Amino acid sequence: MTIRRATEADEATIRELWEEFQQEVPEPNGFIPETWEQEWDDVQKNIATGAVFLAEDEAGPVGVARVEEQHQGSSHVHLVYVRPRSRRQGVTKALFRAVADAAREQGAKTVSLEVLLANDVARSTWQHLGFKDVWVGMAQPLDGLDARLAQVEDVGEWRATTHVQSDDEVSVKRAVAQFLPRLQAPEVRSSESWMRVTDPVLDRDRDAHGRLAKELSERLGAVTVALSLEGPVVRFRLYERGRMVDEYLSVPTYYGALPKGDELALAANPTLVSRLTGAERDDVKRIARIAETPFELPPSGELYKQIAQLMGLEP
Repeated sequence: MTIRRATEADEATIRELWEEFQQEVPEPNGFIPETWEQEWDDVQKNIATGAVFLAEDEAGPVGVARVEEQHQGSSHVHLVYVRPRSRRQGVTKALFRAVADAAREQGAKTVSLEVLLANDVARSTWQHLGFKDVWVGMAQPLDGLDARLAQVEDVGEWRATTHVQSDDEVSVKRAVAQFLPRLQAPEVRSSESWMRVTDPVLDRDRDAHGRLAKELSERLGAVTVALSLEGPVVRFRLYERGRMVDEYLSVPTYYGALPKGDELALAANPTLVSRLTGAERDDVKRIARIAETPFELPPSGELYKQIAQLMGLEP
């Protein structure tokens, strides 16, 4: 196997390899692939600087690599492709040695490349060669972006309700009245087997909301739920005899990055939710889902209502 610099006389060979690559790794949905004529314009420029390479064995061409001219100390590897019959034989490494030499000749200190997240084989290969993630490219169809932007405009509401599993309205009102700091205008409302407590102070104060639910649970020996709509996310905290036994946040990393274990801890526990509120376990798993962004879930106001209804609470 040999590696050599390509010339314009190799156009047919380079095109054949490029088309095989395009077929094997097509553009993501929504992206219009380049024509060969567009690609060839760029290839010719790189041929002129000696930065396009062909790998050949006794049966003919087996691979191609192209590196663009260095910019700000970095040369971008636009294409590396090896035919399936010659993979795992060191051809990719040989092409990269040629690419590295060409980049160094141009004065580059770094080489970069792009790879689709869905292309696991290529990502593994580049990581094995020491390439690391330094940026993330993201895309969204315009129609989808329009829909998300419309949704974003409607996620500013904050609302907090505390639910006590009790029918003793007098005891609940007494406990609420003794809570410190004093609430602004507490309302206690009976709803089947739950008492619902609301107050404007709790709508924006997550800590006070959690303390109230904990204190009511402890004083009354009851199950309590602190359910809140926090702009684009939904949270609930479940207390039993004064101890928080489960916490859910629809987007665990919304307020900042978390260790993976802490992210998973903010998923709802279907067994506990079912045991303490009577919700159907499968419904908890289906409705109280977590996601990486609010847009992967129903609108937060709707999700807030769904979770309340799931537990038999009045939102």
